This record gives sequence, structure tokens and C-alpha cells, in this order.
Amino acid sequence: MALDNVTKEIVASADLKVSEINAEKDREVSAIRAEADAAIAEMKEKEDKKLTGSVERLRRQERSSAELESKKVVLSKKKEILAQAFESALAELESAPDAEKLERHRQMVKSAKSVIGPSKALVSKNDKFTAKDLGVKSVAVDGRIRSGLILQSEDGTVEVDMQYETLLQAIWDREIKALSDILFG
Repeated sequence: MALDNVTKEIVASADLKVSEINAEKDREVSAIRAEADAAIAEMKEKEDKKLTGSVERLRRQERSSAELESKKVVLSKKKEILAQAFESALAELESAPDAEKLERHRQMVKSAKSVIGPSKALVSKNDKFTAKDLGVKSVAVDGRIRSGLILQSEDGTVEVDMQYETLLQAIWDREIKALSDILFG
């Protein structure tokens, strides 16, 4: 019996040791799990912040890209409207009655006389004005001219381009900002 008591004591002592070791093991496992969970949570938080930052950056880029594309479309439309306005103004000048065209041509010749002196006028095939009508030495038809005229000195060394398109383009280039403000301001 004494042996049974000793064996029971040894088994009880071993069981107590095993339960202490198991309790210690459970505490260590819980501590390791808590540490791992904290590390995972910290990593997840960092990744979530990165993801949120990336998503926000992509949204800003997308918004900027859309705004830029919108501005391009608006600018293209404005250019189209300005081109139409230019062509409309030019067509109006070209389709004016002959009496009105003649008066404009005379004014052009008059304003160029101080620069060029006696001159020859090159005109469009559509204009039937004489040298006397325009107040020049001679008139010649030039296929390059759409409307308006080109004045040449008698020796042909000096030329003054007074085609409607050239004059309108010069005014257009000088006043495009003001015109754009009027149309789109």
C-alpha cells in the first residue's frame, strides 16, 4: 500500500507538473497569438492607409484628367466658333455689292499711295474695276487673289498686300483676345 501511495503521489505530482506546464504553454500561446494579432492589425492598418491614399490619389488624377479633357473640348469648340466667325466676316466682305467693294478698294489705294506711289493693282478675277475706277496706273487680274487687291510699284519692287483675307487676318491676330472675351467672356 505504501507503494500505491507513493505511486499516487508521484502521479499526482506529475499531473500537477503537467497542468502547470500546460497552463504556462497556454499563457505563452496566448501571448504569441496576441502579439501576432497586434502585428497583423498594425500591418492591416498600414496597408489600409496606403490603399486609401492610393485610391484618393487615383481619384484626384482621374478628376484632373477629366477636367483637362473638358477644357480641351471647350477650347476646340471655341476655336471652331472663332474660325467660323472669321470665315463669316471674310465671306461678308467678299460678297459686298460692287459699289461698296469699289469704295473700299479706292480707300486702300489712297492709304497706300504714300508708301508705294503710282502703282499697278492686282485684283481678283471676280472684280471688273478699271485703272480709272481705282485711281491706279493699271489693273491686272491675278489668280492668287480671292478678294481685295495687291498694289505694286511701277518697277515691281514694292508690293502692298491688301487682300481682304490678309487684312482680316492681321486685325484678327491683333484683336483675338478682345474678340474671344466678347464671344466667350
